[in-house]
Amino acid sequence: MKLIIIQTTCSSKEEARKLSKNLIKSKLAACIHMSKIDSFYMWKDEFCEDEEVLLNIKTKKENFKKIKSKIKELHSYDVPEIISFELDDVSKKYEKFIGDNTK
Repeated sequence: MKLIIIQTTCSSKEEARKLSKNLIKSKLAACIHMSKIDSFYMWKDEFCEDEEVLLNIKTKKENFKKIKSKIKELHSYDVPEIISFELDDVSKKYEKFIGDNTK
């Protein structure tokens, strides 16, 4: 089983919680970490500085397309960040945890 972490940012804690609950309850993700961050970026030729909420979504690689679709459906941004990182080294117990808690 290939495991990944999908990273996305949200505009608020409420939006991040809504997305997280949806992914966990639908068994698309096993665990999601949420952190407040400061983001700096260019948008429409303007420098932006915002507080955002970063989500690190732990799941199976086969769930990426469904999670990507769900993020686009529930997200308030025109261009939400949707990045995945493949996990090379995972303990067998944690791998089992993810497998047991995702479809």
